[in-house]
Amino acid sequence: MRVAVLHETLPGEERVALVPESVKKLAGAKNEVWIEAGAGEAAGINDRDYESAGAKVTTDRTQLLPAADVLVCVQRPSPSYMAAMRPGSVVLGFLRPLDEPTALEPAIGLKLTTFAVELIPRITRAQAMDALSSMATVLGYKAVLIAATQLPRMFPMLMTAAGTIVPAKVLVLGAGVAGLQAIATAKRLGAVVEAYDVRAAAGEQVKSLGGTFLEVDLGGIATEDAGGYAKELTPEALQRGRDLIAKHARNADVIITTAAVPGRRAPLMMNDEAVLAMKRGSVIVDLAAPTGGNVTLSRPDETVVTENGVTILAPLNLAATVPFHASQLFSRNMASFLQLLGKDGQLNINMSDDVVGPSCVTHQGQVVNSRVASMLAEPVGR
Repeated sequence: MRVAVLHETLPGEERVALVPESVKKLAGAKNEVWIEAGAGEAAGINDRDYESAGAKVTTDRTQLLPAADVLVCVQRPSPSYMAAMRPGSVVLGFLRPLDEPTALEPAIGLKLTTFAVELIPRITRAQAMDALSSMATVLGYKAVLIAATQLPRMFPMLMTAAGTIVPAKVLVLGAGVAGLQAIATAKRLGAVVEAYDVRAAAGEQVKSLGGTFLEVDLGGIATEDAGGYAKELTPEALQRGRDLIAKHARNADVIITTAAVPGRRAPLMMNDEAVLAMKRGSVIVDLAAPTGGNVTLSRPDETVVTENGVTILAPLNLAATVPFHASQLFSRNMASFLQLLGKDGQLNINMSDDVVGPSCVTHQGQVVNSRVASMLAEPVGR
């Protein structure tokens, strides 16, 4: 199986899909790995590192794409890249099938098989392939760091000769992987942390990290789906949560928002009134910006300073700002998934596999994921 990795072309994307550690593992399993020259430079990896791991490095992208059995990427490749690939070959990466389904229409006509890492099921067997969780770990960590650099005060309590400095108060909205990492990072920096999540079950995890869990009575509404993700709530349930958040936001120095529902617009957790009631100098980092944002006043990929002096950051690709470790984690996820696509060094796609099948979007000229098919109004094929 010939696996190809290209230099990512999205502006600001500094991650690379495979690192030498994974290349060595794949080469040891009778696979051939080709890397476009310079693909790992932004992540601190040079071409010699890849060659030492057993990869072949080339500057000729036009040669690499038609020969590839599998193109592993971080971001969805451009239509021109897909057009250069052979029918039946595979594209694997963050493809945003539920957010931008029409962008995968070229793959249908080209008869490419596409696997979206966003669709990898949350089952025990697939934990090593869970790229969403890997990147969420990076997001939660980095969100707290950028908030700390913007905040005009320090995080920890300090006892000094000049008196005591009280610790910063951090409020985390959403206690999934990103939220839990944000809680852990803020606690390491010495902050007092509160967290809110619609899933009551998240309370124990928040408390285990030293945070205070804010719980609201949602009247027994189911808040979690079978895959462990938060469900879309009724307007009434959302308003109850917003009221609680607004109350605690008044005293917060930093708010990190991470609430998201796969394939849906991010829920609005803070309206204008809640933000404008916060203290001057407070900082909000809205990690849900890629799917619309949790804060009404946030603007994608912009820094907004409100009339009452609250700074709101809404980064779109924060994981790419930690390219070395983000690439390392993503690469390990991809290497684990690739083991399911190959057998004895040959491409061998088993659509009945309980990880491979649900992760597939297009195959043999058809849309095989029912949710994507409904968005494109196409029949589901298998």
